[in-house]
Amino acid sequence: MHAGSAATRRESDLLGHLDVPASAYYGIQTLRAVHNFTLSGVSLSHHPRLIMALAMVKQAAADANHRLGNLETRRFEAIEHACQRIIHGEYHDQFVVDMIQGGAGTSTNMNANEVIANVGLEFLGRARGDYQHLHPNNDVNMAQSTNDAYPTAIRLGLMLGHDDLLESLSGLCRSFSRKGDAFADVLKMGRTQLQDAVPMTLGQEFHAFATTLGEDHDHLKRRVPMLLRAVNLGGTAIGTGINTDARYQKIAVERLAAISEHDVAPAHDLIEATSDMGDFVMFSGMLKRLAVKLSKICNDLRLLSSGPRTGFNEINLPARQPGSSIMPGKVNPVIPEAVNQVAFDVIGNDLSLSLAAEAGQLQLNVMEPLIVYKIFDSIRLLTRAMDMLGTLCVDGITANEAHCRELVERSIGLVTALNPYIGYDNATRIAQKALTTGRGVLELVREENLLDDNTLTEALRPENMVMPR
Repeated sequence: MHAGSAATRRESDLLGHLDVPASAYYGIQTLRAVHNFTLSGVSLSHHPRLIMALAMVKQAAADANHRLGNLETRRFEAIEHACQRIIHGEYHDQFVVDMIQGGAGTSTNMNANEVIANVGLEFLGRARGDYQHLHPNNDVNMAQSTNDAYPTAIRLGLMLGHDDLLESLSGLCRSFSRKGDAFADVLKMGRTQLQDAVPMTLGQEFHAFATTLGEDHDHLKRRVPMLLRAVNLGGTAIGTGINTDARYQKIAVERLAAISEHDVAPAHDLIEATSDMGDFVMFSGMLKRLAVKLSKICNDLRLLSSGPRTGFNEINLPARQPGSSIMPGKVNPVIPEAVNQVAFDVIGNDLSLSLAAEAGQLQLNVMEPLIVYKIFDSIRLLTRAMDMLGTLCVDGITANEAHCRELVERSIGLVTALNPYIGYDNATRIAQKALTTGRGVLELVREENLLDDNTLTEALRPENMVMPR
């Protein structure tokens, strides 16, 4: 290494020399990637769980190499020290490579290798860039390839962040369930195809929201850990394990499980595991399913609160901001609108990820960086959107109970509840007459003496209209 200016240090690689900022913990290969890839504007540092997972993989590999006698103790201690500091949240700002990058993730892997090496060099009392004492490739990347270290870190990073997603989803389920309880006695009209159907309660409607999201919570909680647990660490370049000790893989994966406290295990077929992206496609599909459900629910919230004078106006969403620069008094359903847009973005992410997974050739998928970018982005967006929807919208929803009941009593759909008493033909005739005259169903039934008041009262009891009997 040759000294650069006072503010830089000179580093060398296959392609020549570059002056790296003296304060940087990354090195020349990271810097080249920064120069090459200015695409998404989203760097690795936006996803701390991925950075933590990279450090855990590097620590596990170093531990295995040290136990096998291939990495001397002092260098191992330096790597372990650096990895632990990164795992605990330090130096994340040094992970500067764009999430979208060529090279199948090599830039990400080298960003981690260089930061760990330079933090380790300081631990050894050496200057940053003095790689003869701790080398990013020879020491930090020992017995590894980007092609096994990177996808292993992806899987682990997703597992590390999984609880945050589940907690946000669980919180939103609780919000809808609480509203379901609060609205249990609010009678309203159900609708199919945006037309009056049969009565229900607003509580049933909100409990259905909680139930459908709860199904996704259970699927994600049960299936994702099993989906992601098989890692290809030890496969190196294409899954053959070249440049590793025969004992390395077992030790490295065991150490990774212990360090991460997650149940990772060696993939059965390392060549398949190195090239196949099917698990990420399935996980992304589960996120898309959740996004679709959230968007449908938000559509319903917007409809139910529409108006207030000329729409459904059955519920009131919390007012969060003035709704128009020209129309005084207008308040828009901005929180559900924002969640809709997040859902569209997640659906788009799933398509991008699917195309990237399909575009792999032979023993490696070079599009892995896009897969990582999109799946971590979907998790981040969904987590934030669900927190926002629960806290800023659902928790503050109120019901317009009297208006809901008035709509039931005026609805033609009420005749369905009388069908078992007066027969389908009479019910059809009454419905048609109500439509053409504008008169109410109950008024017409009484006028024609089709039912006595006691039977009519019994038929129209809310509990008899909203559940089997």
